[in-house]
Amino acid sequence: MANISIIALLCFTISVSSSLNYSYGAAAENMQYMVVGHVYCDTCRVEFETKLSEPISGAVVKLECRNRTNEAITFQSKEIVTDNHGDYHVIVEGDYEESDCDVALVRSPRADCSDPTEAWRKSRVVLTTFDGLSGKLRFANNLGFKKDIALPQCTRILQEMGYYELSQEAGYFTTWSKL
Repeated sequence: MANISIIALLCFTISVSSSLNYSYGAAAENMQYMVVGHVYCDTCRVEFETKLSEPISGAVVKLECRNRTNEAITFQSKEIVTDNHGDYHVIVEGDYEESDCDVALVRSPRADCSDPTEAWRKSRVVLTTFDGLSGKLRFANNLGFKKDIALPQCTRILQEMGYYELSQEAGYFTTWSKL
């Protein structure tokens, strides 16, 4: 008699587990995220934003997700153009738990600020709720292009921030260090 109860309980548990898994999968397929971010011109060529950095209107970025196992593209947005404030947003349908998703710089409309920063040429975004994140809004780190020649005010601004110049070549700063 006890064996029948255990078997019935086991069957019930499997049935409930299967139905929860099915509804979780359906919810993941219907999930929608909004990825938001910002593109700026690094006017001091230091690979981070300062108060002299400028938003880039009309910059182009792209969001792409790749499967972690075989590198196959699982999502690819159209080209996304930033607004007058250098901001962008993209709507993504579905859950990408098994993928790495990155927003990447494509091009800048500014001839004087079109060199992508090494550190901030792309930004990883998480597009799943199965890792503890909740909500539909996802923020990408700010992405930057470097100005051809650093602004003259950069030395003063960076010194105010606690950085000092180690080397200066051809009008732009190559190495900075925190005091």
